[in-house]
Amino acid sequence: MSVPPGGAAGLAELADLLSSRSLDDAGLAAVSDSAPDTPVLPEVSVLKIGGQSVMDRGRAAVLPLVDEIVGLTGQHRMLIGTGGGTRARHAYALADGLGLPTGVLSQIGSAVAGQNATMLGYLLAKHGIPVVEPNAFATIPLRLAEVGAAVFPGMPPYALWQRVPHEGVIPPYRTDAGCYLVAETYACRQMIFVKDEDGLYTANPKTDPSATFIGEITVDELLARELPDLVLERGMLELLRDARHVRSVQVINGLVPGNLTRALAGEHVGTIISSDDQHGGSR
Repeated sequence: MSVPPGGAAGLAELADLLSSRSLDDAGLAAVSDSAPDTPVLPEVSVLKIGGQSVMDRGRAAVLPLVDEIVGLTGQHRMLIGTGGGTRARHAYALADGLGLPTGVLSQIGSAVAGQNATMLGYLLAKHGIPVVEPNAFATIPLRLAEVGAAVFPGMPPYALWQRVPHEGVIPPYRTDAGCYLVAETYACRQMIFVKDEDGLYTANPKTDPSATFIGEITVDELLARELPDLVLERGMLELLRDARHVRSVQVINGLVPGNLTRALAGEHVGTIISSDDQHGGSR
């Protein structure tokens, strides 16, 4: 257990509150919130490999990225999450048309993200990089110690307990959110989203030639713009806004050779989205 400010006295107060108050009590939450956390994997970088933006493009996009990841294993420790992509979208559409609830769609999305993790894992297998399922996350430190990297399906393990969205039935927390939660929960070094765009734009640059690039922005600024087309899930942005550890994420173009290498080295390659103005706001 983490020791709150005040040492033994703070710990005693926390212990008393835990035994005498509801777990939803505001006073208990405040004391618990002030307790310092112990980072679990502070030297690890979490990468999210986009399903539609990378995996669905096949060997031309995936194989160069695999080679780059392999070349980085001796320099960085990496947890590599996978998205669902177009197959997940088709499955969501079918399930929605059948009237199935959000929790069922969440399980379907998990299956598709798992397929992409399996394919990526097979491509990395000869280098000793394994796929770790959510129920085996306790083995991650061992896998990282062995080869410095592991692959996991990016969908958060909410399954039937996925939060029901305000509108529609599409799960609000999908693979962007799942990968970010891994980074935040383990207090990892950084979170990098590997997409097929240079970063965030004011509109979809594939369809709107007037779209302009956004190099840096806060979550509140981004949500206030109410952009119709975002490169990241809105649910993930909500999680980032309340972050304790990973308070910024970077979106990069993984189709450009060397971008991942530069981002892992700490360079500002694409768009940085932060939970506050620590990066100087938008530009």
